[in-house]
Amino acid sequence: MLTKKFFKTKDECEVTFEVNVENADQVVLVSEHNGWEPIEMKQVKDGPFRAKVRLPKEGKFQFRYLVNGSEWRNDEAADAYWTNEHGSENSVIFTAN
Repeated sequence: MLTKKFFKTKDECEVTFEVNVENADQVVLVSEHNGWEPIEMKQVKDGPFRAKVRLPKEGKFQFRYLVNGSEWRNDEAADAYWTNEHGSENSVIFTAN
């Protein structure tokens, strides 16, 4: 699930990335917005894993979730899916208002 919050006074969009994964010990957000550096997601008590990130407005950013260091997942609520160089697809978020 993706939630976008736009600010009137800033050229940023706060995005909450949220994914439900059963029996996961770790989920990280991997995105091109920061050079594909993993961002640790925190699990809400017995619920989804969540991370908040501020992204520039009017952007398009590819991302995926990495579960337990080995399983790649896309977000069902992504704005689009683009093929990557590994033959699979990345989720994409648009930060236009």
